[in-house]
Amino acid sequence: MPKYQFDVQVLPEYLPEQSAPDSGVFGFAYTITITNSGQGPAQLIARHWIIRDAHGHTEEVKGLGVVGQQPLLKPGEAFQYTSGCRLRTASGTMQGTFHCVAEDGAPFDTPVPLFVLDASDAPDPRAPDALPNGRVLH
Repeated sequence: MPKYQFDVQVLPEYLPEQSAPDSGVFGFAYTITITNSGQGPAQLIARHWIIRDAHGHTEEVKGLGVVGQQPLLKPGEAFQYTSGCRLRTASGTMQGTFHCVAEDGAPFDTPVPLFVLDASDAPDPRAPDALPNGRVLH
């Protein structure tokens, strides 16, 4: 078991109520669960995201903490938060890194593997008989 390690799980979700497809606005939420799977306490200090839409437009986001917090996690503890982003296309990707510092001062980075943001299964809001799974009854 590594001395310093955070594991990351991501659950993305399309937000039709925060989207305007006709205007090229697609809203997404993502719920991140960070678990300290290492041997000592450590704190998430900063984040770095690379966000790409289906046209290749790339945006980088860097900042301190996540949702205004810099959680300190003991081994086995987890922290979960939900945030979001908007894309100009119905699909895209995110990936990134969390910069962390162990209780003894040792820095380490935790990769956030690439995950997909996809609104293609969302029903067309202009179709009055669209079902939640994207199928239309005729």
